[in-house]
Amino acid sequence: MEREGNCVERNGSERAKVASVAERNPPASPSGTGRGNALRCVAIAILALAWTTALPRSLNAHAVHDPQDDILESIGVDENLGGAVPLDAVFRNQNGEEVRLGDYVRGGPALLTLNYYTCPMLCPLVLRTLLESARGIKGIDLGRDFRIVTVSINPDDSPEVARARAREIYAGMEGTGDPASRWPFLLGDEKAIGALTGAVGFRYRKVGNEYAHPDVVVVLTPGGKISRYLYGIEQDPVDLKMALIEAAGGNIGESTTLNRVLLFCFQYDPVGKKYALYARNIMKAGGVLTLALLASLLLVLWRRGRATS
Repeated sequence: MEREGNCVERNGSERAKVASVAERNPPASPSGTGRGNALRCVAIAILALAWTTALPRSLNAHAVHDPQDDILESIGVDENLGGAVPLDAVFRNQNGEEVRLGDYVRGGPALLTLNYYTCPMLCPLVLRTLLESARGIKGIDLGRDFRIVTVSINPDDSPEVARARAREIYAGMEGTGDPASRWPFLLGDEKAIGALTGAVGFRYRKVGNEYAHPDVVVVLTPGGKISRYLYGIEQDPVDLKMALIEAAGGNIGESTTLNRVLLFCFQYDPVGKKYALYARNIMKAGGVLTLALLASLLLVLWRRGRATS
């Protein structure tokens, strides 16, 4: 009996050892099971990728919509170069007198600004800086060569507020005869304002009692065609001069010859929104000048050779 017990004990111990070894060294999986695991891994990876791709959309769908985004998207400028402004559109000047837009787009180019006279800060700043830039133009004079026309986009603006805004500007136009004719401040109804803003592609939006609008100066030819758009709160006098010369076809200012040279050397950069030196034309001019100098030098040498012979 004791021998049998020892045998049972020994057999049990051996089975335990076998089980322990099996746990440490599990049998290899069949090839079919390996392929199944690989397919499961691929499926999990695809699901994870799809989830991460869809997550931002779901978050955006539940994000809070900011109304300011709609306002910013709704304002701007759709450039209509070569288009015409409505010259027959009827407005009132700062004195309440009925006028037509075409009364001020004649005899030279014009700078058109669209603002509103009850604006507390930005519009007055834009108008003051435009006056400073216009006074800084060399060789071209506001009192003689071009006009600035400001039109309110607010149909509720009154002649009183227009006169107040005009007085601020006219105070800085010393030496300009009849400043009201050189820089009128016009008012209009919704129809006239809509016709003008639609023609120049000016998009704006009323927000409460104020107006959100782009800061742009529209350059007009003497016939009322749209020649150029200049953007920003502050205008460079050089850009204003080049835009006015371009709009007038060079027939403006003290020297038409100099104007044509400037038009040859400068061109408007649509990316930088500024006038810049046109390298190709400058190189052409430099090449012509070099040839002329060489020809002159050869002529001088030839004449000296004949004189000594």
